[in-house]
Amino acid sequence: MLPIILLMVGGAGYYAYSTLMTNLGEPSCRATALGRSVSFSPEQTANASTITAIALKRNLPARAATVANATAIVESKLRNIRFGDRDSLGLFQQRPSQGWGTAEQILDPVYATNKFYDALTKVKGYQGMAITKVAQEVQHSGFPQAYADHEEEGRILASTLSGHSPGGIGCRLNAPAVSIPAATIATRLTAELGAPATARGGVVRVTGRNAQQAWAAGSWAVAQAEADGITSITVGDRTWTRARGKEALTWHPATKPIAPTSVTITGH
Repeated sequence: MLPIILLMVGGAGYYAYSTLMTNLGEPSCRATALGRSVSFSPEQTANASTITAIALKRNLPARAATVANATAIVESKLRNIRFGDRDSLGLFQQRPSQGWGTAEQILDPVYATNKFYDALTKVKGYQGMAITKVAQEVQHSGFPQAYADHEEEGRILASTLSGHSPGGIGCRLNAPAVSIPAATIATRLTAELGAPATARGGVVRVTGRNAQQAWAAGSWAVAQAEADGITSITVGDRTWTRARGKEALTWHPATKPIAPTSVTITGH
């Protein structure tokens, strides 16, 4: 009888522990690539997905998204902040007084990211240049070593969000608090990534030109899931399902697989 009681107590204890772990802490996202994992808030991850998607849309080399993500980590901790040194604003702490644009423009992540890439691509040989030197050329940073400290994080974000590391991004999230129209999500996805997306019956569908672009679209959707009320994403034969527990940090076999270059995104 005693072993049975102990088993029951142990089972109840494990259930309580699992429940506590599921509900403990803030929502978070994890990116895994190159044998390493990094964690960021959903807000930070969403901004990283915009930064990475725009690099893909512009057909920039992988190095560009790594540099841009590392820069935003250093400058704003990947948050679109409305303050900074002197008149610095936004993800990259760009200054209206230095010709980066108006305050309103700089606080638009898409605009700010494109302006960053405009400046980056003017740096000859940036693909093979140390990130500390790139920081000096683009950002005129007084502490360029800080960029090197976050280069690996930038590379992991770029790899997972660009589709080079399929299924590498996951987010454990609370139940949706908003419901963004599928047509709005489709328009934003196409604008940022360049992949054609359509909306019908509350479902966003994307057809990538290859499997990598499909995974980039699916990864973008996971990163935007908290803000957009997205609950499920399928890319090929893998599915991400919104949940509060650690199971939402990974992708799982799809119950209804689709083509390797296809993506479906649904909300609540």
